[in-house]
Amino acid sequence: MISPLAYIHPEAKIGENVEIAPFVFIDKNVVIGDNNKIMANVNILYGARIGNGNTIFPGAVIGAIPQDLKFRGEESTAEIGDNNIIRENVTVNRGTAAKGRTIVGNNNLLMESVHVAHDALIGNGCIIGNSTKMAGEIVIDDYSIISANVLMHQFCHVGGYGMIQGGCRFSKDIPPYIIAGREPICYAGINVVGLRRRGFSNETIEKIHDAYRIIYQGGLNNTDALKKIEDEMEMTPEISYIVNFIRESARGIIPAGK
Repeated sequence: MISPLAYIHPEAKIGENVEIAPFVFIDKNVVIGDNNKIMANVNILYGARIGNGNTIFPGAVIGAIPQDLKFRGEESTAEIGDNNIIRENVTVNRGTAAKGRTIVGNNNLLMESVHVAHDALIGNGCIIGNSTKMAGEIVIDDYSIISANVLMHQFCHVGGYGMIQGGCRFSKDIPPYIIAGREPICYAGINVVGLRRRGFSNETIEKIHDAYRIIYQGGLNNTDALKKIEDEMEMTPEISYIVNFIRESARGIIPAGK
């Protein structure tokens, strides 16, 4: 059902079985897939691409121009995948010339007042807590849990299957599988409960523990720690992910706790 009180630009493309509530605004150059529910007062602006099966709550704004003074009106998109829940007042800005696309993957929950800035990339199965703010060009890997009121610096990378505790702020990368917390933010252990819920075996979790003992408790710099892991541990997919993540980190990783 599409409310007669909604505005839909004639050039917008709307799929099948889409529910659009009163006072929704849908701009031109917008594509919306099938089986979406769009609640009252949502704005879906130029360049937005919405997949299938999403629920978008009142006040959300998808596709607003970037909050970047370098933006000059270049063509770009804000892309939402499938089966996401986007709660009240979430904002997802379009990309810029840097990457051209802001992407939210599939099966994510973005809670109330989350901000996703230009050129950000959020993977699949993530939970982003209330009022968390993500700056431009951040990357969040699959199955990350980010608690409420977290502030993420531009270009930061968050590894998958981890958890960031509420109220944290950070400007370095957060490796996969860990808990990050405290003030200032630091390594606070392995996300054991989350890994078990995702089907990781106790043996795999213990190997992840072993790798992080070398990284954070071995008294080595990162280069030597990664070499020690490669020399002494079996390079399972999980261990390879950790090693490659840290080696490729442009900003460096968060420190060990004191």
